[in-house]
Amino acid sequence: MFLKGFYEALYGLVLHTFKNINRRIKSRFPLYRMHEETTEHVQHALQVFVWLILPLGLVYLFGSQFLFHQNLWGSMLWGTAVYFYSNFLPDLPAINRKQKRHPEAPDLPWYKKYALLLFAPLFVWLLFSDVRLDWRTEETYHNFTSLAVYGMFLFAVSLLAFASIPLTIPSLLEALFLLFSGLTGFLTHLKVDKIW
Repeated sequence: MFLKGFYEALYGLVLHTFKNINRRIKSRFPLYRMHEETTEHVQHALQVFVWLILPLGLVYLFGSQFLFHQNLWGSMLWGTAVYFYSNFLPDLPAINRKQKRHPEAPDLPWYKKYALLLFAPLFVWLLFSDVRLDWRTEETYHNFTSLAVYGMFLFAVSLLAFASIPLTIPSLLEALFLLFSGLTGFLTHLKVDKIW
């Protein structure tokens, strides 16, 4: 019952978000395809969550409590949020995608391309704030190079957020759990889109 409600809530949120984004960028992506994509991605995201992220998260949570006497609920919840975010991240930068048949400008430098991926929520917010950037790329981010760049970024962010100085095993575990959750979400998206 809980999972059905969670599925419906996640499905509604994802579909509503992408419908608004597509309306804002005047995309011609058909609504029935949007429903198909959302159903497929949400279904697989929940399956991987139930069978992998949740059990490992509980082992991580209770293991750290038992072994290190540390309460890591916060990092487990952050890891779960990052997992679900990462599941849909490869599609978010599509708002800045240019058509291959209309190459009005050369492709972006690599650092701008990956800024579109790593800071996708900022660019979505700019879109809804009527701020237009002339950053257009042919990159789709459905590849392992983007996964590696995202993984390095996520590891750096998780070390800054959770690691203590000097580095301790529990703080390193927090950083690694966040990294694992994010990479698993991204890989789940790539698997659904048959990239691997």
